[in-house]
Amino acid sequence: MSGMHQRLTKYLNRSIQIGNRSIDKRLIMAPMTFLGHVALRQLISEFGGFGLLWTEMCNAKRVPTENRSVSPYFCWRDNELPYLVCQIFGADPDQMAAAAQRIEAEGFFGVDVNFGCSVKTICNQNCGAALLKNPSLAEGIVAAIRNAVSIPLWVKFRTGWRDDPTVAIELARRFEAAGADALIFHPRVSPDRRSRPPKWAYIGMVKDSVSIPVFGNGNVFDEGDCLHMLESTGCDGVALGRLAVAQPWVFAAWTRKLSVTPDVYLTSIQRVAAYLTTHFGEERALRRFRRFGFYFSANFRYGHTLYSSLMGAKTMAAADDAIHRFFESPPELNLRPNMNFFN
Repeated sequence: MSGMHQRLTKYLNRSIQIGNRSIDKRLIMAPMTFLGHVALRQLISEFGGFGLLWTEMCNAKRVPTENRSVSPYFCWRDNELPYLVCQIFGADPDQMAAAAQRIEAEGFFGVDVNFGCSVKTICNQNCGAALLKNPSLAEGIVAAIRNAVSIPLWVKFRTGWRDDPTVAIELARRFEAAGADALIFHPRVSPDRRSRPPKWAYIGMVKDSVSIPVFGNGNVFDEGDCLHMLESTGCDGVALGRLAVAQPWVFAAWTRKLSVTPDVYLTSIQRVAAYLTTHFGEERALRRFRRFGFYFSANFRYGHTLYSSLMGAKTMAAADDAIHRFFESPPELNLRPNMNFFN
């Protein structure tokens, strides 16, 4: 075990209090729509090594009456509830509070407010990152949820709509004052999807401005990145997004002594395919598997060959055939994921 791995493992395995509960690891999954689904979470859970996992983004209007057996977003396995946070989006404080009450009643670890999604269809509803333009309303949403539930309350947010860390600092203070128990901060301006690197220095500024835990997020692709974010910003933990999709075993690899062997790539993609089919049925499974395949292909030197084959598959059986063809000979692995698949 390298010295860097030992330092990282020692830090990530320290417990931390989140509101009225605690987690025993500081490496968590970032919320991701169409990617952080129940099938991927099932595989990550089997590897272990994480502090918490997140659902996909759920519409607060629907959550109070949502049928978990039908919904592709508000669904879960019962045994993951003790370490699962449900993320919701919306612009009405009362609706957000009602959604949080359903989430608490179902037994989730916590609830997370999405103030980070910059997708046009979400922002056009005055939701997600659009709410950062209205700090008073954003603060009011957090306060309404806090008054409605006792489970840990998270807020995921970006820098804001202009490149000014004072905006993020003010938002963080407002969220803490309104009752947030922890923050996940992605230091990019909202209009910038991934065209420029996140400014990690802003994470340190946000961390210094509040007393609640702050988890950094953005462009952590290997152990060196993770340790550098922790040591350079002083953040309390790290939320992994795209890398958790490409390498579902990453939490176990970084917090334990998991030895990653070449066969884990084939078995992992096969298991995700099987779990997707079980949870979503053929048609939905295929759409989500293609999204997963895009990020997973970043692991390989010729990953574009795998992804092209998966995109051309019309059924999950055809996708399985494409996987077997790609792995007939051991594929060359990238030392670091191919960023062309991550942008």
